[in-house]
Amino acid sequence: MLFTFSTAVAAYAALTSAATIKHLPRAVTSLNGEATVEAHQRDNGATRAFSSVQIKTSDGKCLSVDKFSGDFRANLTPIQVSDCGSTDGQNWDIITSGLHNNVPGSALVVSTLTQACFNFDPRRKAGNQALLFSCGGRADGSGKVTDSQLFPFAGGAGPLTFRPDNSPDTCFTVKGDVIDVAPCQSGDASQTFTLGGAAADNNNNNGEAGSGEVAKPAESKTGTAKASPTKRPATEQPAAAPTAAPGTGSGSGNAVVAIPNPTAAVPVSRAGGTLNPTAAAEANERDDTATRAFTSVSIQTSSGKCLFVDPTAGDFRQNLIPVSLVDCSGTPNEKFDLITAGKHNDAKGAALLVSSLTNGCVSPDSRRQPGDTVTVFSCGGRAAGEGKTNSGQTFPFNGTETSFVFAPRSDNGKLCVIPGNGRLEAGPCPTDGSQIFKIVQ
Repeated sequence: MLFTFSTAVAAYAALTSAATIKHLPRAVTSLNGEATVEAHQRDNGATRAFSSVQIKTSDGKCLSVDKFSGDFRANLTPIQVSDCGSTDGQNWDIITSGLHNNVPGSALVVSTLTQACFNFDPRRKAGNQALLFSCGGRADGSGKVTDSQLFPFAGGAGPLTFRPDNSPDTCFTVKGDVIDVAPCQSGDASQTFTLGGAAADNNNNNGEAGSGEVAKPAESKTGTAKASPTKRPATEQPAAAPTAAPGTGSGSGNAVVAIPNPTAAVPVSRAGGTLNPTAAAEANERDDTATRAFTSVSIQTSSGKCLFVDPTAGDFRQNLIPVSLVDCSGTPNEKFDLITAGKHNDAKGAALLVSSLTNGCVSPDSRRQPGDTVTVFSCGGRAAGEGKTNSGQTFPFNGTETSFVFAPRSDNGKLCVIPGNGRLEAGPCPTDGSQIFKIVQ
C-alpha cells in the first residue's frame, strides 16, 4: 500500500531553511493565534479513513509533531520520531476526500494536533524537504488541493510507504529522530510504516489544546501569505486569577466579581485572540442526557478557597481556561456539575468535574508547562468537542460523597489535582489533606 505528494507551495518558496531538520532557527516559543487559526482550519466535512491514530515506524516508534518547531503559525514543522506515548502530537488523520483532496484513491496525512498536512518540497535544502504545512499548500490556509500533499491510498493500516506524487521514486524515510526522504528501496524497513493505536489517554486534549486545529472561523482570507509576520507575537502566558472586588464571601478578604459567559466575539487570553461563540458552543455542548450527582455546586479547597472559571481566560473556543482559586462568593463562575454517566463518561464509579458556566471539563495534564497543568477543556478531550470519554478527565467518585480527591484515572492514582499558586495545578498526590476538595451546595 502506498501514499503520495507534488508541486510544493509557492507561498513559502522564498523561505530559507536550516541545513538539518533537528536544529531549526525558525523554532518559536509562541504562535500567532489568529494566523494559526486561519492557516489550519479543520475540514469537518472531510472523509477520514482513520481518525486520531498513531503512525508507527518499523521499530515501533511513533511519528509526532511539536507545534512550536516551525514558524509563527505552525507551518514548516518537522515530522519527528519519538517513543510512543512520550509526547503529544502523535495523533494523525488519514483524509480520503474533502476540501483539500478531490483525487480518488488518494489521501492526506494530517496532524490531529496542528491540522497541517504532510508535504514534500524538493526545492528545499536536503534534509529539510519533508515537513508539515497548511493543507492546500498556501501558508495562510487559502489553498485548495495540491498534489505535494496527496498520497495514493488503497485503504488499510499497512505496512505502507509514503511516496510523494511529485517524486514517485522518493520515499519518506526515518533518519534518526526525524522523517527525511531517500530513494525508495523495496524492503527498506526505515521506509515502512503502519497505522494503528491512539494517544488519546496520553493527553487530555489529544494533542489539540492550544494548537492551530480549529473549528471554522467566520471568514478566511484568501491572499497568499507573507514569509514572516509583520509583528512578532507575544509569548502566551497563563491567565491571571480574577480581579478582586469588595464583597462578603465565605473566604477571608475580598470576593471576586462575576464574569458573564459572553455570547459575542470578545477578546480572550489565549490562542485565537477573540472568542468565536459558534466554535465555543460546538466545543462545549451541554450533555442534557448526563447523570449529575451534583448540579451547580461550589468546590472548596481544604483552605476554604473556591474554584473559579473565567470564560474569557482561555482560547477562542473556551478551551485551556485556568481554574482559579478565589474567596468564595457564590458567583456563576464558581459553579460546577459532577457527572457520573453520560456522553463523556462511560466509566463506572467515576465522575467528571464540569463548569456549569462553560460546560468544559476540569482537565489535568502534567506535560504542560509548570503552573499551567490544569485547565478547563472540552469534555472528551477533543478541542472541537467531538471526543467521547477521556480517562484524564475522570476520577474515582461514588456519586454520594461530599468530598473527593481528583486523581485522574489515566494516571492510576499517581497524579492529583491540587491547589497551586492562585489556581489548580497537577502534581504528585500529597498526604497532608490538601488534595481533598469539598462539595458545597
